[in-house]
Amino acid sequence: MEIAGIVGILVIVGIAVVVAVVLLLILLLFARSWIKVARADEALVISGRKQKVQTAVIATDGSSRSEMSESPVTVIVNGKSLVNPITQRHEIISLRSRQVSLNAEAQSLDSVTLNVDGVAIVKIGSDPILVRRAAERFASQDKAIEQFTTEQLEGALRGIVATLSVVELMRERKKFSDQIAADVSQELAEQGLILDSFQIKGITDKVGYIQSLGAPEIQAKRQSAEISQTNADRAINQKNIANQEANLIEQTALDTNTANSNAGIGRARAEAEQAENLAREQAQQAVLQQQAENKQAQLDADVKRVADAQRYEAETRAQAELYTRERAAEAAAIEQVKQAEARTRIAEQQAEADKARAAGEAAAAVASATGEADALRSKAEAEAHARRLQAAAEAEAIRAEGDARAAALEAEAKAIASNQDAFLSQRVLEVLPSIMAEFSKGYAAIGNVSIIGSSGEDGASNVVGADNAKALRSVFDSVHAATGLDLAGIIQGQAVGRGFGAGVAEAAPAASPRVPAPTAPPPPAPAAPAAE
Repeated sequence: MEIAGIVGILVIVGIAVVVAVVLLLILLLFARSWIKVARADEALVISGRKQKVQTAVIATDGSSRSEMSESPVTVIVNGKSLVNPITQRHEIISLRSRQVSLNAEAQSLDSVTLNVDGVAIVKIGSDPILVRRAAERFASQDKAIEQFTTEQLEGALRGIVATLSVVELMRERKKFSDQIAADVSQELAEQGLILDSFQIKGITDKVGYIQSLGAPEIQAKRQSAEISQTNADRAINQKNIANQEANLIEQTALDTNTANSNAGIGRARAEAEQAENLAREQAQQAVLQQQAENKQAQLDADVKRVADAQRYEAETRAQAELYTRERAAEAAAIEQVKQAEARTRIAEQQAEADKARAAGEAAAAVASATGEADALRSKAEAEAHARRLQAAAEAEAIRAEGDARAAALEAEAKAIASNQDAFLSQRVLEVLPSIMAEFSKGYAAIGNVSIIGSSGEDGASNVVGADNAKALRSVFDSVHAATGLDLAGIIQGQAVGRGFGAGVAEAAPAASPRVPAPTAPPPPAPAAPAAE
């Protein structure tokens, strides 16, 4: 029983909780449908509920006074209210700002047709009176606000443009905008709207009148800019010329220093090349000397090897022949002993005689082989001595040639160091024939030469010779201008020196010691054969 009572109580409590929850939900739905809340940029307009408002009444004498009156419309800005959906109706009007762009075509005071672009910011005022006015006109057609504002602004803009000239419109654009805003603000307030701002974006015309207003000033500014640019360019050119002159002076000094440095470097390089050539010749001379010594050693080794080989061959041949004869003699003796077993003592003596004869012949063969080996050895030693003398002569000649070349290089280096002008003259004289050869190639391509207007004595050969003389003289002048060398004087001096040297050489006796050629020693006489 107690359990049943507890269960019944729990069921009753559960039913009560469910009923309470249902009633709470119904109450919330009722409150949700009856309570209306306006956002921060909205106004709640309730029709069917009266609201006391303060209105201004204008008397006949022009004075105004405030009176309290009841309005059939209740306005709540940024708030909430309980709205009976059965007997009341509510509207939510947005108080956000609206951007209105306009483009009006108007004629100015000086009869110029202008296109004026502007932008305005309008909104429904937050004052309940303005909200009530806007609700009466735009509650069901919110987009009509922009159209109405555009028409009002364009009308006011055309009226004000007609009272001002183009110059005044361009110079006093702020005043123009403020005047339009002042003229339109009152009309917009009657509709519950507020003009937050109005700006003129641009004023243009189709005939270029506005652009022509600034043409004289632009031209004057352009001329002034061109004059300033010309003066600046002239100053820059003068500065560049001065810099170029300074650079030319510095470059000239640099070229002079470079030329002096290059001359010193060339002189040092020439000395280094001469020293290098001298060292190279000395190294080559040492190499040649070493090669000669190696060749001599190889020749001695070859001669000795040939002589040893020939001697060994002769000795081997003699021993082989001796051994063969001994074997043959022994074989014959054995055979004769076998055959003479029945013979008498006379046969044994004959066998001994034959044996003695064979021994003598073997001794003669050994002596002959020894003589031939001695002859070959003597001949090989003679040839080795001759080749040694020839190699020594060749090495001496190579050494003399290297000494002469080194002395010539050293003398040339000393001559260059002591008299550089003479060395340059010698080099110029060496390349002079090649220069004249290149000059003469021009005449080689000419088939015929015709001389017109000359005397009978001047032929083609005289003209060509004169051209060659002029070319040679121009080469001499160019070398003299470039290096300061007088080639004509140098050639004349060399000719005189050579003539004088030739005369001295003819007068002096020409005698030079001759080195006797090495003679090979006579080969040794062959050895006499040994007596039997």
